[in-house]
Amino acid sequence: MSLALASRAVLTNWPSHSGQYKVTGLLDFSSGNAAIERSVLDLRGLPECDLEALTSLPWMGFLANHQTRVPPGRAWMLLQGPPDMARSGDVLEVQPVASRVAIRYRRGGNGNVLFATERCDNYCLMCSQPPRQVADGWRLSKLRELVELIDADEVSLAISGGEPTLLEQGLADLVRHCAVHLPRTQLHVLSNGRAFSDPAYANSFAGIHPRLSWGIPLYGDNFALHDYVVQRVGAFAETLRGLYALERAGQRVEIRVVLVKPTVERLAALARFIYHNLPFVDHVALMGIEPIGFAKANREALWIDPVDMAAALLDSVRYLNRHLIPVSLYNLPLCTIPRELWPFTKRSISDWKQDYLPECASCVVKEQCGGFFSWVTDEWRSRSVKSISEVCR
Repeated sequence: MSLALASRAVLTNWPSHSGQYKVTGLLDFSSGNAAIERSVLDLRGLPECDLEALTSLPWMGFLANHQTRVPPGRAWMLLQGPPDMARSGDVLEVQPVASRVAIRYRRGGNGNVLFATERCDNYCLMCSQPPRQVADGWRLSKLRELVELIDADEVSLAISGGEPTLLEQGLADLVRHCAVHLPRTQLHVLSNGRAFSDPAYANSFAGIHPRLSWGIPLYGDNFALHDYVVQRVGAFAETLRGLYALERAGQRVEIRVVLVKPTVERLAALARFIYHNLPFVDHVALMGIEPIGFAKANREALWIDPVDMAAALLDSVRYLNRHLIPVSLYNLPLCTIPRELWPFTKRSISDWKQDYLPECASCVVKEQCGGFFSWVTDEWRSRSVKSISEVCR
């Protein structure tokens, strides 16, 4: 079941402006990690005892339920969504005008993202976040605030969009801010790579975060195929120049390949192109399509059942693995691919949009399988979906 990311809320004595706040429980408070003035104390489920000393501290507000005793005159909220939507360690954005609360960071989540911009200079046929040409530079200050509230021991965090490099030096400033507050976090920026065809821009990211990496898409071994998928003439050449510039700037790079029909038809050739022309890449991710956004309008041109891509996947994964280029499969349920490929699969779908089908209930490999996007429908469903009753050893 996918997780809720937003909820209506009853907000009492709350300031009229929007703000981001850390949900803090007793354990976080006792550890001394809570920035009290930027935190909401979770009073739900606390034992019935004298909390006056605790609640008298300068918390931004309190997270309550119907049974909670809230100090008079203090700001507090009552969520109207699922009870477990907000938990200790999460970061909430409180939007008083809309009487709404949204999760901006979920402790322990596998899909935490800094959403940098809605703008993009590609127009990919299967884009799950269709771009909008809007002025959204205001997001940078919001993201810097959010970074300051994220757990310092967070394992990984993505920066995505749209196309983050359209922020220009604002993106480098954001990465530096992450280096100050989250130096131990793996920071993975998803970009089309075209802006790095300017080597000076690529060099501006050299050494600014100790665990920075880039996820760059490549959809074909030739310009016609890649440019068709991203719907931009010249994108293939710019992306390749960008990849070489990132390598010269000492950046770690992952190649991301969404498995749409035209790309799968030349997947074996693309694997060989990567080995011969981009041998410095750290990782290749072969990704099942997300059935949302532009993909829905372009289904006929894009959809290929994973069963029908088995030969191409086997050839490409074997080739890359044999040539010591790490490769993984994302967004592909285990029952839809050959068992030889199972060791290469990752539970890649973000927890807030991951789900399972009725057939999965009795499947013996459900815990190892990444499942399905919550919005998958019958027209995006592989004919091989089934419950697996045993695992051959």
